[in-house]
Amino acid sequence: MPLLGLVLPGTQVPATLSIGTAASSAARILSFRHAIRWDIVRHFAPTALPFAALGAWALSRMDPACLSLLLGLFLMGNLPLLFRGSASHVSVKPVRIASLHALGAAAGFISGFTGAVGLVFNGFYYRLGLRKEEIVATRAANEIMLHVLKIMLYATFGLLDARATAAGIAVATAAVLSSILMKFVLPYLHDRLFHHIGHAAMVIAGIAMVLAASSQIARRENITLHFAHADEDVTASLSWRRHVLAVEWEHGDELELSHWLRPAPASRPGGFQSRGFVVHVSPRTGIRTARVREGCRAAGSPFCPPVSRHEI
Repeated sequence: MPLLGLVLPGTQVPATLSIGTAASSAARILSFRHAIRWDIVRHFAPTALPFAALGAWALSRMDPACLSLLLGLFLMGNLPLLFRGSASHVSVKPVRIASLHALGAAAGFISGFTGAVGLVFNGFYYRLGLRKEEIVATRAANEIMLHVLKIMLYATFGLLDARATAAGIAVATAAVLSSILMKFVLPYLHDRLFHHIGHAAMVIAGIAMVLAASSQIARRENITLHFAHADEDVTASLSWRRHVLAVEWEHGDELELSHWLRPAPASRPGGFQSRGFVVHVSPRTGIRTARVREGCRAAGSPFCPPVSRHEI
């Protein structure tokens, strides 16, 4: 997702991923068809498909950056698992039908919204005690119907154009070659190593998704950070839309917290410009609070301290 986001608009990335993942799923089904756990598939698909349609519809009306950020943080939560030992033998646990329906609904919606979420639910397959071949095959069987449905929906909602299709074909070609190679490599991987590779992939994908989504949100919401240090004074501030939150350490022993609301773009010159609230803590003068209005008609008014020291 982060790599595709560099060359495609954000709303077209899910459609491109769906083309590539559908081809990859088909290749994995052909390679590992005897390892598919159909008892899982038949309870996963009925709820996954309608929720995938709901996710694709939501994508056509929302920016998926915030959801990508949350998914990235969720994936990064697998970091402790990289340092945890694995049991030498894992038995297959009984599958709860209600859990499979819930999993299908969650996977379907998130997949429709973001394009692909296979890594997000890897932990579920691990906890079921599936062998590595069963994980690969069952995930592919669960996902292929989702991706075929989503490709049709993305095209219907105008999220799939010639450029996204070409990128999807390139991803699909690489995915099929990867699936063919995996058929010969997977039997030589120890289950413990397979799990570690899966957890590492989730953490790396999570970091990449958080960085990409954070950058998109920061640009869209005009979020900036500022830090300055001079002698005994330290200033740190966060700007978001019209809001500026600042923390200042002054003279080595005074703390000032402030919140400023910057002027709206349509405000008239010479009129009201901005307003703020300041809390000042000093061992000599105690705690002082003030509501401040900035941008008075007369420049340099004694009622308004300079906004420049609080704004970025």
